[in-house]
Amino acid sequence: MTGDSMKGKLEIRLGEEFKPAPQLKKLYYIYLILGTLLGIFTWYIPILLLPTPLGVKLAISIPILALLIFTAYWIPKYYDTIVYKLTEDEVVWRRGVWFKNTGVVPYNRITNVDISQGPISRVLGIASLKIQTAGYSGTRLAEIKIEGIKQFEELREFIMGFVRGKKPMAVEAYEEENIDLRILNELIKIRRLLEKSLEK
Repeated sequence: MTGDSMKGKLEIRLGEEFKPAPQLKKLYYIYLILGTLLGIFTWYIPILLLPTPLGVKLAISIPILALLIFTAYWIPKYYDTIVYKLTEDEVVWRRGVWFKNTGVVPYNRITNVDISQGPISRVLGIASLKIQTAGYSGTRLAEIKIEGIKQFEELREFIMGFVRGKKPMAVEAYEEENIDLRILNELIKIRRLLEKSLEK
């Protein structure tokens, strides 16, 4: 994976919006073609070849064709809505053609950033960053995915640089909830020190 990413200075700027690489659209189209070949044509072609009534063939073919045309039209529209932004405190994302989705993930909630790259993405020279966060019921699902990035290793290091400089919010909450236990432990230590000094 190391040799596949673009080396050098990261082209993404702090506080400026950025989009996935155009190769992400190609990836979506390749998925559409593979999904059509494997998920539809494997059962659709035999139906066409069998002596099936024309009305049945049309009833199956028209919805499939409409779905494929709609998906091919939707892919560039969806790609155009995907926007990411890194600020000094958080990762911001926005996407959605009809239903707009926006999210903000503070660096102090991020526990890990994983790189995800399948064989097709590798050929296209892109990868996705899966950002894991603390405090979501122990689920291992990514809070957000930054998809279609060419300089994925550099971007991961850039984000992790902010994460390392922040104290995780989950740790802060845990410490606040267990303050009584921390006080008790400190008192026990003080007592042991006093006992040792009295023995001397």
